Amino acid sequence: MIVEELKANIDRNKAVIESCLKKNPAVVFSKVNEVAQFVGRKHNMQIRLHFPDSTKIREISAFGTENIGIVFDTSRKSFPIPREEIKRKAEGLADFIEARDAYMYEGKEGVRVLLKSGRLEIQPGAVHLWCKVDSEIANYVDWLMQYVYCAKQN
Repeated sequence: MIVEELKANIDRNKAVIESCLKKNPAVVFSKVNEVAQFVGRKHNMQIRLHFPDSTKIREISAFGTENIGIVFDTSRKSFPIPREEIKRKAEGLADFIEARDAYMYEGKEGVRVLLKSGRLEIQPGAVHLWCKVDSEIANYVDWLMQYVYCAKQN
């Protein structure tokens, strides 16, 4: 739902983004992340769009559909459910390769899900989607929202 709202807000601001792209592509990064911050504030989270491939800044139609970071609470160190459950749920993704423990230091935990099309970095207080967000990924993130990010912490 949040990704759909983000995409809709980006689409509503498409004319401004296209104008910035013609004048100064570097400004587009700031503009599109202003939109992401607006959507995130409405839901009490931080949303950032990333451009690991700088040429993607010209692909306006892809904004809000890939390389999205969502931060809920940077102080959370552990998941409210077992990591194994998060990994097991990821195994159902069509282009799943592997799910493994990650970020296991200073009392923190996390899960990295490797996909043929990218990866998901899942932490107790954040999720980073380094892939295209299709309906299957969106469903998995919805599941994470319900059982990890909106669940009560012990």
